[in-house]
Amino acid sequence: MTATETEHRPEPESPSRAGGALDRYFEITKRGSSISAEVRGGIVTFVTMAYIVILNPIILSSGTDVAGDNLDFAQVAAVTGLTAGVMTILFGVVARLPFAFAAGLGINSFLAVSVVGQVTWPEAMGLVLINGLVIVLLAATGLRRLIFEAVPMQLKLAITVGIGLFIAFIGFVDAGFVTATGAASPPVGLGVDGSVSTIPTLVFVATLLATGVLVALRVKGGILIGLLSGTVLALVLESILDLGPKAGADGTVNPEGWGLSVPELPAQWVSLPDLSLVGQVSLGSFERIGVLAALMLVFTLVFTNFFDALGTMTGLSKEAGLADAKGDFPRLRSALVVEGVGAVAGGFTSSSSNTVFIESGSGIGEGARTGLANLVTGVLFLLAMFLTPLTSIVPSEVAAAALVIVGALMMSQIRGIDLSDFSVLLPVFLTVTVMPLTYSIANGIGAGFVSWVVVRALSGKAREISPLLWIVAVGFVIYFTRGPVETLIAG
Repeated sequence: MTATETEHRPEPESPSRAGGALDRYFEITKRGSSISAEVRGGIVTFVTMAYIVILNPIILSSGTDVAGDNLDFAQVAAVTGLTAGVMTILFGVVARLPFAFAAGLGINSFLAVSVVGQVTWPEAMGLVLINGLVIVLLAATGLRRLIFEAVPMQLKLAITVGIGLFIAFIGFVDAGFVTATGAASPPVGLGVDGSVSTIPTLVFVATLLATGVLVALRVKGGILIGLLSGTVLALVLESILDLGPKAGADGTVNPEGWGLSVPELPAQWVSLPDLSLVGQVSLGSFERIGVLAALMLVFTLVFTNFFDALGTMTGLSKEAGLADAKGDFPRLRSALVVEGVGAVAGGFTSSSSNTVFIESGSGIGEGARTGLANLVTGVLFLLAMFLTPLTSIVPSEVAAAALVIVGALMMSQIRGIDLSDFSVLLPVFLTVTVMPLTYSIANGIGAGFVSWVVVRALSGKAREISPLLWIVAVGFVIYFTRGPVETLIAG
């Protein structure tokens, strides 16, 4: 779901002379690459994606489920590295493309904010696993591509933009930059009493601006460098000022304190990864919230996973020069199947659905053209599992800056939408705004799809709407009215 595009690429190195099985299998020479270019590209991709090992556990561990439980930060960090490493290597070997995998920011936010308020964490991951199985089935049968083609490009781009704003809003809230006022109007405000005055929030602002400069300058690993710099700044300030946590153990609130974690050096730097979350999956959500509500959550996960991944792969394949005029790229069906497996693996390990990351474009810009680069990136993710104690020192205010940066990058996709037609403008506007304003990706997608069908159909464009889109819109109408529907069914 989320990173920079590389406009200025270095000239590729001379074709690989490695010969043998490795060169033939990955088509290194055929694609005009070299082993050194693939290794370099794989390293750069990891550097630009490594923040997910910090960010994903911060997002997931912040969500309290219906039973009052939270995921352990270090355990989530460990399975984040494990799943990203395994899936990145698997995709490189099977699809032979330089597209790296990690936990998708859109879905992990949806799980932590919306889903676990209704179910337990194991049940939420069970829904993610089912979502992955559905995607694998759709990909294997060819239906995934048909459904993707039925959705107008304007809505595909609007979903990406909406998720970007949603992620950015979460970042602003986590940083204390935007806070609830407790009043009916305005419901939210700036900082504390309209002022950004706390040290943690100022660290967020400094990290955001510094990271923004690095990304603007197209510095490789700019987001990661920004996270590390912000963390160092937070460590220094905490050692001097001893601000402590925002929420005290006795229930008191310290408005000047840090959010989820206090930036302090850990007792140990390296440890064996705790993989206790692997296999912690349950299908009990169907009994807890009802079949209809559970199916609608799966439906939302499938759509979020579905469109983000296929759009990302299409963009990366074009950047790598591997796509044809229709946007098809080598081993398309295999790539789509493995992408679905990423969701299954993410649910099984409790790391959230794993999907292709647009950050892979940075490695492509460094010359990566084959799955060999993925092997390098994947191995580095596996090594990151042993450094999880380091992740606990990153305060949420610093990580929030990365969320805002990623959200801004995703919003840039709006440039591809022609908004001169109001029957396009309104559905796009609703998709983009409803997501952050209702704190729900599902609501935004549904508002966009339903309004697209209704407005376009009644303005004389009904023939342009795919029958599949009508079915999807009806499904969202049921989703929005599921309370009364469930009551009716129960009665």
